[in-house]
Amino acid sequence: MKWVIIGVLFSLCVAVGYIFSIKYRRREQFYSALIMFAQKLDVEINFSRQRLKKLIADIDEKTKRNLFGLDKNFLHYLESNSELTQDELFKNCPILKPDEKQMVFLFFKSLGRSDVSGQSKEIQNFVKRFDENLSKCASENKKYGSLSLKLGFIAGLFMVVILL
Repeated sequence: MKWVIIGVLFSLCVAVGYIFSIKYRRREQFYSALIMFAQKLDVEINFSRQRLKKLIADIDEKTKRNLFGLDKNFLHYLESNSELTQDELFKNCPILKPDEKQMVFLFFKSLGRSDVSGQSKEIQNFVKRFDENLSKCASENKKYGSLSLKLGFIAGLFMVVILL
C-alpha cells in the first residue's frame, strides 16, 4: 500500500509540472498560428480579394485549434453586426496576458477597416509585433516550460525520499 501511495504522489507531482509547462507551449503555438493566420489573410486579401468572412472560415484546422476560438468569435461578430468587445473575442482564450490581449484585439478590430494596400501594411505591422511576442514565448517556453517539468519531477522524487 505504501508503494502505491508513493507512486501516486510521484505521478501527481510530475503531472502538475507537466500541466504548468503546457501553458508556455500553448502560448507559443498560439502566436505561431496567429502569424500564419495573418500572413494568409495578407496574401488572400492582395490576390484573391474575397470577403473577410470567407477568408476566415477557410483557414486550416490546425490553425483554428491553436487560435483557441478567436476565429469563431470574430466570425460571430461579423455575422451579428454587434460591437466587438475583448470579453467576447477572448472568451475561450485564457492563456494571454492583458497587454497581449489588447494587441490581438486591435488586430482583429482593424481587419476590414481600410483599403487593400492599407490593410496589407497594417497586417504586416501586426505580424512583426506577433513575431516579437512569438520569440518571447519561445524563450519562456524553453526556460520555464522545461523548468516546470524538471521541478515536478524533482518534487516527486523529494516526496518519494521523504515517504521512504
